Amino acid sequence: MEWLRLFFLHPVSFYQGAAFPFAFLFNYLCIMDSFSTRARYLFLLAGGGALAVAAMGPYAVLVFTPAVCTVALLCSLDPQQVHRWTFCFQMSWQTLCHLGLHYTEYYLHEPPSVRFCITLSSLMLLTQRVTSLSLDICEGKVEAASGGIRSRSSLSGHVCKALPYFSYLLFFPALLGGSLCSFQRFQACVQGSSALYPRYSFWALSWRGLQILGLECINVAVSRMVDAGAGLTDCQQFECIYVVWTTAGLFKLTYYSHWILDDSLLHAAGFGSELGQSPGEEGYVPDADIWTLERTHRISVFARKWNQSTARWLRRLVFQHSRAWPLLQTFAFSAWWHGLHPGQVFGFLCWAVMVEADYVIHSFANEFIRSWPMRLFYRTLTWAHTQLIIAYIMLAVEVRSFSSLWLLCNSYNSVFPVVYCILLLLLVKRKHKCK
Repeated sequence: MEWLRLFFLHPVSFYQGAAFPFAFLFNYLCIMDSFSTRARYLFLLAGGGALAVAAMGPYAVLVFTPAVCTVALLCSLDPQQVHRWTFCFQMSWQTLCHLGLHYTEYYLHEPPSVRFCITLSSLMLLTQRVTSLSLDICEGKVEAASGGIRSRSSLSGHVCKALPYFSYLLFFPALLGGSLCSFQRFQACVQGSSALYPRYSFWALSWRGLQILGLECINVAVSRMVDAGAGLTDCQQFECIYVVWTTAGLFKLTYYSHWILDDSLLHAAGFGSELGQSPGEEGYVPDADIWTLERTHRISVFARKWNQSTARWLRRLVFQHSRAWPLLQTFAFSAWWHGLHPGQVFGFLCWAVMVEADYVIHSFANEFIRSWPMRLFYRTLTWAHTQLIIAYIMLAVEVRSFSSLWLLCNSYNSVFPVVYCILLLLLVKRKHKCK
């Protein structure tokens, strides 16, 4: 079947699929209570190391090195210093690796190694876990291990104390993809008793499998439509709008499939249940909320629901700590985290302006549009406009290069974000006049 061949030809999908037997084995051993807590940590860490070597080859050292350095920092620094130093080190390391990709693509004009691209993706996910853990320690949610290295305990004592951190940073179900799992949740899932909560549901996994099947069938159909039509380089006027919309649809379908696969792997290993939910903590958040994403008429809602765990991580890491222009700082940091390619910088900054415009436009509309026929018309119009703006941003972020970005900006698709920018300026000016 063509959809199955195309799906598993993607390297990350292949390695994620290969990890499922080990996820089920881990779950089975936990259910049978054949594992001590230390053995569970070791199994997850060894699986992560094996998967990294298999998927990344020699580039796996680029993931192992910051993980080791992060644990050393966690065990040697005071809780209030942990976040600053781990954040600076991790983002510096990740940026250097991204600069290597820039050098290959823009200076040598060579296609990057697939294994190196997988490594960069894994490194970005590692940055999420590192900063999430360091924030938890800084905020007192997780007990710090500071002083562990300086204490007089034996080497084995130091290793045992650091083992949960190593296992969390490199555990195989989340190494190549998946929603961000907090350290508290990770610990609770590893240490929890399977007698209290079911660790996974066969029917839930089956439903996810059917979702992937349906999305991949649609993906094949849309791919044929895109291949049969004109591209961005040779489209004409209004035809470019259709080209961008269908191409962005192809990207979204691919993301949805991979997010559901990643979610399934976490669920199969027992990290998708309610087992790790502590009082007051939000439950497990899957990245793909397709229903909301495809029917919303708000760009701000799309921004919060697109890759939900990453959106929440960015909100906690940047937005909540920004004193001035928090929205702009959050999207600017997102561009940095993604690699600072030209299309990514333009796309994320454009997205920030569109979210700000969304807040202003919809607050104005809610104040003045009263009748339900007008509200229905307004909602339909803004839904179409939102989908076209998101398609424009998505293509800018995905194509990345200057030449492709120039083609996109010179097409009729630029009309849609420009309309929102003009409305933003007019409504802000009107607001100031009223005051």
